[in-house]
Amino acid sequence: MKRREFLAASCLGGLASLANTACGQGDPSPAGKEYYELRFYRVEAGPKQAALCDFLADAAIPALNRIGIEPVGVFLGLEENLGGLYMLLPHPTLESVATANTRLLSDPEFLAAGAAFLDAPKPDPAYQRIESSLLLAFDHMPRLERPSDKPGRVFQLRRYESHSAKKAKKKIEMFNEGGEIALFRRTGLNPVFFGEALVGSRLPNLTYMLGFGDRPSLEKAWKTFLADPEWDRLKRDPQYKDTVSNITNILLKPAECSQI
Repeated sequence: MKRREFLAASCLGGLASLANTACGQGDPSPAGKEYYELRFYRVEAGPKQAALCDFLADAAIPALNRIGIEPVGVFLGLEENLGGLYMLLPHPTLESVATANTRLLSDPEFLAAGAAFLDAPKPDPAYQRIESSLLLAFDHMPRLERPSDKPGRVFQLRRYESHSAKKAKKKIEMFNEGGEIALFRRTGLNPVFFGEALVGSRLPNLTYMLGFGDRPSLEKAWKTFLADPEWDRLKRDPQYKDTVSNITNILLKPAECSQI
């Protein structure tokens, strides 16, 4: 599957009213679950991508941290040039999602530190476009985790699409009440986050990220998981039949500025 099909551009302008209606102004989600904005910056490899990484490190990430969005993840392709980079933003509320850009553009320190990038001319833009998905954390993993701080750590970004909303919810149940998240942890598949897609492309779907100290640890953990009797029992449970119709898998490495 092409990388560009993984995330589609999302319009988040109506989220402020949605936040007020669904959760109350500024209130966290039920059970304290986080929201995740998963962005993909389409940008040319080389100087353009380097300039984007500098902007994120020097201006965007410090400013995001100042408004309570942390840790911020920035990821590049592990094995191939993705044509850009991924950025993961954890939000405590929908209001945070809806107002983050306005708050950043009202921050004089952010505007000064990021001036060269933010003021790039139309004939020579700093990046092509941003594609984004909005996710809600799972009940059994309500908050983001950082499994490893090793310099050679790697990440796996996976999306499971379903052919109906009912089946998508059933797959989420399989992770939560069915015990698949617990099985992941026991077999070394270390979660960073699990999220139900609320806004984005190829709905309905769920997206999750795993983190490992290195590539061999990733491969060993998947072998352990696939050979586990509990996984064999779980995947044969008829209530979870046909819950996934397509899987996208992307291997990533952290950029130098990444906080994950």
